[in-house]
Amino acid sequence: MEYVIGFVLGLAVCAFARFSGFDRERVFYPTVTTVVATYYVLFATMANSTRALVLETLLACVFFALAVAGFHKSLWLIVVALTGHGLSDFVHHLFIENPGVPVWWPGFCGSIDVFFGGYLALLLWRRPGFASPRGA
Repeated sequence: MEYVIGFVLGLAVCAFARFSGFDRERVFYPTVTTVVATYYVLFATMANSTRALVLETLLACVFFALAVAGFHKSLWLIVVALTGHGLSDFVHHLFIENPGVPVWWPGFCGSIDVFFGGYLALLLWRRPGFASPRGA
């Protein structure tokens, strides 16, 4: 069920962004990338796990760097970051033990992130000039 909810919520968020005009700005999906990268930090904090907090913060910094690079260079890096984050949800537990992560989180977060990445790829394919910053 978490996969369906993640997919439907991803669809709803992307539709809202489209109809509200939020996704007309290049910064929207890099911002989404930074937000999704922080949830594991939140879970580590909730579980009061210092080790998980440090590791999750370091991992979040990788996605922050991808968000900045993607914003300044090409939004295709954001597609990679969002899709990569979604896929990493399924193996995250093999590398970082974070007792605060809900059992349903990998399926939910994985499906919504992959949806975001796929939707952004579709937008970029339909609007190729949008991928790079103005004047580049």
